[in-house]
Amino acid sequence: MERDEIIIRNAIVHILDSTLGMPVLSDYLLEMGPDLNEFLRGHIYRIAVNDDMKNCNFNKEESYVYKCIENFSEDNLIPISQEIAQYLYTIMNQNIDITPADLLVVTYQVNSTIHLALLKMNYKETYIHYAQTVESGNYNDIIKQKVTLPNESAKLTEAVLINLSDYSIQLVEKKYEVNGVKTNYLSQVFLQCQTKLSQKAKLNIITKAVDQINQKYFEEDLDRQMETKAAIYQEYVDQGSINVESISEKLFQDQIELKEEFTEKLEKYNLHTEEVKPQNKQTTKKFEKQFLKTDTGIEINIPMEQYNDNSVEFINNPDGTISVLIKNINHISSK
Repeated sequence: MERDEIIIRNAIVHILDSTLGMPVLSDYLLEMGPDLNEFLRGHIYRIAVNDDMKNCNFNKEESYVYKCIENFSEDNLIPISQEIAQYLYTIMNQNIDITPADLLVVTYQVNSTIHLALLKMNYKETYIHYAQTVESGNYNDIIKQKVTLPNESAKLTEAVLINLSDYSIQLVEKKYEVNGVKTNYLSQVFLQCQTKLSQKAKLNIITKAVDQINQKYFEEDLDRQMETKAAIYQEYVDQGSINVESISEKLFQDQIELKEEFTEKLEKYNLHTEEVKPQNKQTTKKFEKQFLKTDTGIEINIPMEQYNDNSVEFINNPDGTISVLIKNINHISSK
């Protein structure tokens, strides 16, 4: 999905702050000017392409939110959004660790499909200037503003996108303490849906499994560890994704025992036949460079292209130490 494909239709905002004693539910839709339109479009787009985003399906028999939107109509956006906001406020009020927020309920269109976005704009504290005129002149002050909303470029940590044609869900969420236990309350309590691992979580599990096998069988083999990272990076560059079976073949080749151990680790998460497709460059950025640190405290940062071009050579010395040779340097600068 491209940002320009998102067409904002309607929006309403409700205030969910337990310090007020009750939610402040709006009875009117927002007036959609160009600034607000871009503000909403930007947040929705960043959620849709966020590699922390999870796919989710309602437990339709149990979900109160699903029952609210089952027969959704934009003509009823105001009362439906009020029901959803009241329900979320009740959950928040019972669990005081959950951050107060404004809840923006937005209908938007991608191609011909209508979606519903629930954007929880968690409050943050900032300082603003305050100017007033007194008898003797102007007085400027700095005051703390405790209910500032996230800015246009911020990434929301709690938001839900619902496809109203099939009721599939995309969401980002964070854990809060619920009944003494850290819980993904947004999916488990509020939406009552079954989530799947995000692309970022899948990639982390795969790389952790590879690292565990390397530590077990190749602990002192620096070349092996670097080659592993290079292979994952090259797979992503060539394919635009990371195929688990392909990576297993490239990393372990004819080492049957290691292949089986790798597969076994990923089977726990049903990832042994997965193809991971990160969308955000930040997710794969760690594979773009080889980061090394010596026991003497020297840190070396090698771009993967230079590593693959053999511009850096590691020399094993007779006394057991390692020398690093950096080739073809035209200029060095100090930073």
